[in-house]
Amino acid sequence: MASRELRIGEVASRSGVSIDTVRYYERLRLLPSPPRTEGGFRVFTMAAVARVQFIKQAQELGLSLDEIKTLLMTGGARECRRVRDLLRAKLKDLDERIRLMQEFRQTLFTHFHACEQAINDQGDAAECPVMVTIGRAEVPREKRK
Repeated sequence: MASRELRIGEVASRSGVSIDTVRYYERLRLLPSPPRTEGGFRVFTMAAVARVQFIKQAQELGLSLDEIKTLLMTGGARECRRVRDLLRAKLKDLDERIRLMQEFRQTLFTHFHACEQAINDQGDAAECPVMVTIGRAEVPREKRK
């Protein structure tokens, strides 16, 4: 076996997935079927490792395997437009998720700062301002007076 050729276990190990995952991707045609040795072993290249890593990263970002398959297709302008449209939609979704995460981070930072201030000002006698705020939010409006 040449040094640039990898067996399925090496592809799995280098990609951070199981052998079953590599086989699954091959069955779904996300990963092209590699040539086999005379002994029947699959022989992959480093391109397969890169492709599996791309698939896993795309899944982590919320793309389905069908969407990933579309991204991995090669073809003419028609396929390119479909890929472009899919990427545009995913970028929009990702931008919205980032925006929401940034807003939530700001909320957590505000709560953190309030806790720090209460502890610095009142020490062991401090009441947690976050818990006080949450407690008030649970009381119906007509009872708050």
